[in-house]
Amino acid sequence: MFGNISTNHSSWSVLLVIYNLPYGLCMKRKYMMLSMMISNPKRSGNDMDVYISPLIEDLKLMWDQSVEVLEKIVNETFKMHDMLFCTINEFPEYGNLSRYSVKGHKTCPICKEDTTSHQLKHGRKTVYLRHQKFLRSHHPYRKLKKAFNGHQETSSPPTPIIGVEVYEKVNNIDHTFGKSKKKSSMTNIWKKKSIFFDLPYSSRLEVRHCINVMHV
Repeated sequence: MFGNISTNHSSWSVLLVIYNLPYGLCMKRKYMMLSMMISNPKRSGNDMDVYISPLIEDLKLMWDQSVEVLEKIVNETFKMHDMLFCTINEFPEYGNLSRYSVKGHKTCPICKEDTTSHQLKHGRKTVYLRHQKFLRSHHPYRKLKKAFNGHQETSSPPTPIIGVEVYEKVNNIDHTFGKSKKKSSMTNIWKKKSIFFDLPYSSRLEVRHCINVMHV
């Protein structure tokens, strides 16, 4: 059994949590639904949409047509609609779900094309700079040079992109599933249209994907 420790395998669970319950209840195990378990020798990556598509179809059905649900207290049924509030995941999985490129020199989904990065000469790692621009305009850290990149920070923080703008950027991107032997020359930071845009309300949500607090 000890040999299994070094086995390369990837398992991903997709849980649905009912958020219109009191906080003390929605985090209870009996109110969480395991909708699918994705098990692969490797990460699903770009092909994650293949596994999620049945769940998206169910969510669309419950949004458009509703389903009958029994209200146990009064022993009556009612029509219930649902809406996907947001996803909660780690940062690499954020890239798979939103289809934003979370690798390379433009990995910040807030700064986007204006992400300031630097390649270390000896460590060969990419580091990201100019985080002081998110501080208030008169914050003392903005004037520090030696502690950061040798320059004072005078720029303003970028404006987060809204869902409609993201949809316009990705709507016409061609994509094929599976591993491609030929490397793509596409340098677009958006890789494809996320399957979550199949939900009719997704582009109007201000926040579609959240990062697990463990990875912040």
